[in-house]
Amino acid sequence: MLGNEELRYISLFQSLTGATVRDCVIDEEYNRLIFVVKPEEVGLAIGRRGFKIQQLSKFLNRRVEVVAYSDKPEELIRNSLAPARVKSVQIMRNPRGELVAYVRVEPADKRIAIGAKGRNINRARILSKRYFDIDRVVIL
Repeated sequence: MLGNEELRYISLFQSLTGATVRDCVIDEEYNRLIFVVKPEEVGLAIGRRGFKIQQLSKFLNRRVEVVAYSDKPEELIRNSLAPARVKSVQIMRNPRGELVAYVRVEPADKRIAIGAKGRNINRARILSKRYFDIDRVVIL
């Protein structure tokens, strides 16, 4: 459920970018805002050469990230790990009953998928838990 702060960020983001926001996640740990937008509006949201996102980041003094929404868990995880090249995503239940997404990426992109200090994999974990109740995301 979105609170007042998230709704204010969504309103600002939509008015500055023209993109339709589906969700906003405030991630205090990494001092960032994650906006989930319609897949066909990601380019609109980011702007030419990332201009809109850069401006918004400066204005808010937070990192701003955009992820294309999908109602398929595999696709949302793939989108949240971009620009890493994801080969496959398998979702299985482990012996403890947890739902785990195993993500196979191109070997050269493993560092990109994990991100600095785990930022990118954390984004995938947050969104997969929020939308599909997936407990863990593991990069292979």
